[in-house]
Amino acid sequence: MPQNQGQKKKKHHKHHHHDKNNNASTSGDSGTEISSIGSWESSSDSDKKNNNANLPYSVAFSATMGRFLVAARDLKPGDIIIQDQTLIIGPATDGGLVCLGCYLPLPTRTPKCLGCGWPLCSAKCPGYRQKFGHSSSECSFLRQHRIADALERSTGQTELKQIYECILPLRCLILRDADPKRWSILMDMESHNGVRRKLPALWNRNQEVIVNRLRNNWGLKDFSEEEIHTVCGVIEVNCFEVGHNESRARALYPSAFLLAHDCRPNTTHTDHPVTHELHIRATTPIAKGEAITLTYAYTLQGTLKRREHLQEGKFFWCCCERCTDPTEFGTFSSALTCPKCTRGAILATEPLVQTADWKCRECGYIVSAKAMNILVDRIFDELESLDVNSIENLEEFLDKYRNVLHPNHYLSISAKYSLCQLYGKFEGYLIRDLTAKDLQTKETYCRDVLRVVDHLEPGMSRLRGVIMYELHAPIMIQATRQYEAKEINAEELRKRLMEVYHLLKDSEAILAIEPEGSQEQTMAWAAKFALQRLKKSLTKINK
Repeated sequence: MPQNQGQKKKKHHKHHHHDKNNNASTSGDSGTEISSIGSWESSSDSDKKNNNANLPYSVAFSATMGRFLVAARDLKPGDIIIQDQTLIIGPATDGGLVCLGCYLPLPTRTPKCLGCGWPLCSAKCPGYRQKFGHSSSECSFLRQHRIADALERSTGQTELKQIYECILPLRCLILRDADPKRWSILMDMESHNGVRRKLPALWNRNQEVIVNRLRNNWGLKDFSEEEIHTVCGVIEVNCFEVGHNESRARALYPSAFLLAHDCRPNTTHTDHPVTHELHIRATTPIAKGEAITLTYAYTLQGTLKRREHLQEGKFFWCCCERCTDPTEFGTFSSALTCPKCTRGAILATEPLVQTADWKCRECGYIVSAKAMNILVDRIFDELESLDVNSIENLEEFLDKYRNVLHPNHYLSISAKYSLCQLYGKFEGYLIRDLTAKDLQTKETYCRDVLRVVDHLEPGMSRLRGVIMYELHAPIMIQATRQYEAKEINAEELRKRLMEVYHLLKDSEAILAIEPEGSQEQTMAWAAKFALQRLKKSLTKINK
């Protein structure tokens, strides 16, 4: 739950990734000179239409980071930096039975492709016979090797998920002979085989689930084990999680893989709901020559777990500015409330050392890293087990850990973020029916979350846009009710409605760039109409 609302799990995870020799965040390379800058010629159609000299980015190189993108000119928030068509795309790792054209979940009884026998949502699927979906070459390949038979023989949900997990590696491998140019771009991406080979759990799982299945069960002997492991690594290190609503997929892109990681990124990304074309936009001003960054981790996650996630999934220990700062830009997103003095915050003594002790800044009380991990894992598991639509359960969670977690701890903020969206949307808690106390609670939670996100994901980020939209309603309704009850005068009403105006204006500007049909764009339309009504109200008050 903490990672699945308001932001793509990168993704989390997420998502986006390093190329050859690129194995640290941008901030971790602060002492290294950029040794060369040049243009990167993307294979995407959008880049081909432009002269490379006019691209808003160029490629920099350093000894520790390898290649990464920097701004070729000063960029403003909202500027589109990259428009990438998919290089290759396939189902997510845990999606189960999905359509190979649009990646939507499918029922057990569903139409099948007349060519290869694999399930599709319909013959009119927008991804049928398309490069970004179930292509003609893939259909021929699946038919030739009778791979659909594997679905018929599958013995349960686990095996079914593993079969679908093999589709993206298979699509990558098909490129070797079917499209050498795209294969060359794919092979230019980092696979970290050397690192991954030293991780038996990961390497052996890929061997069993993907390599052996493709070569032995599906008869693809033309591909060596090393080739398949390399493709697995490329996917693990470089893929983006894409899709909208129930559609979930993983995709690789020809330019975006060069973006460096930072735990406070200066870009955000969206993908088209059908073609999954990727747009990378600046969220904050980016000066010419400055690294263009995105995050491979979850913004609402503490340093200890965020660095662990990056090391396990992307094979590097992040040393960015946020990870280096025990307070995480003053948010205290990983801090505990000291159980001894009850006043101080327990913070990491050495944030870049996973095993270092944690210590209270007031009284010096020490907690070991091991104890921190055990406690945070237990609380996280409890939060994950809650009904995501239960206001009562989430409120009980916050109350239970009020004296354990810092008010800005990422687990508290995750619960508050969920509550921001639940208050006003469920029976018994619809926005117009909320009591004064409930409205104040929603406003408080929205402000708590926004205060943290302003530091961790500043500017035109999707998360900020959603929170600002959620915040406008309780402020407006409370102000209107209090004015009607003569508890505030017209000037105070105008003051509060002006805050609502700015919240809606910023929210609409941020969310309007989200893909058509997405929940965020629907929110942008709602913000636009609310602004129109609000302007009329302000005009009346000013008269």
